[in-house]
Amino acid sequence: MVVPDRTPVEGWRDALDDGDRRMVAEVLGEVRGVDRLGVALSGGVDSSVLLALAAVGLGCDRVLALVGTSASLAAEERELAHRVAADLGVGIVEIATAELDRPDYRANGPDRCYACRDTFFTAVDATVTARHGLTAVAYGENLDDTRRLDRPGARAATEHGVLRPLATAGLDKAAVRRIARAMGLRNADKPAAPCLASRIPHFDPVTEDKLSAVERAERAVRALGFDDVRVRHHGEVARIELPEDALPAALGAARAALLAAVREAGFRFVTVDLAGLQSGAFTLPLVSVR
Repeated sequence: MVVPDRTPVEGWRDALDDGDRRMVAEVLGEVRGVDRLGVALSGGVDSSVLLALAAVGLGCDRVLALVGTSASLAAEERELAHRVAADLGVGIVEIATAELDRPDYRANGPDRCYACRDTFFTAVDATVTARHGLTAVAYGENLDDTRRLDRPGARAATEHGVLRPLATAGLDKAAVRRIARAMGLRNADKPAAPCLASRIPHFDPVTEDKLSAVERAERAVRALGFDDVRVRHHGEVARIELPEDALPAALGAARAALLAAVREAGFRFVTVDLAGLQSGAFTLPLVSVR
């Protein structure tokens, strides 16, 4: 937990090795070149570390957390984003986005994330930047993200001139988590949580009802003690993905409770995928070039 004086825990740099300190210095150097910075905040560890470093480099009063709200953002993620910003003493602005109004988003092709990011950054440009005096916007892409083919949202960030200080400094996911732990961020070890639309197979249209069913099901599964989960939406069928070490419990002592909880969320049939948790499983087979 970040201490209440609006700074990361005392001496956090001392907990880092020389390589991490060098990369942190690069991030701080980039953000200090900005007069007033908006940071896209999802509640995940990458954007939280970026927000924390921006607050260190610029001071809390020159940083603003930007949260895009829509049916694709789980309520728990929205609440966590607010808690992180409050921990850091950084102001936060919610931007209602309307990606579900875009045919290319609803169609759910492999470039769906581009439509989502483009909608968010367009809304920031139109409604937030001038009102809050922002001179730049940044988001939490890390180095590992730049190496993946299933990240079309990065193209939208480039088109809107959005900064990516973590990736530029060479911070991969492991380094981001080390820094988050050193700074005392509440979500340092939080599992990745892509947007709810990523649970719907490509070319199966995204609807608010499907997003809501996924959110209810995942909340129910987490309430049973499974912190890292994806509930994939296949019509009447919910396909639960869990880390491999969680499969024995899911198929054993928790099986009946999982079945009841996910049915209560609106699915008729409930399965547990024996392959375990699979990041990018819908998108990667369809993407050949970035």
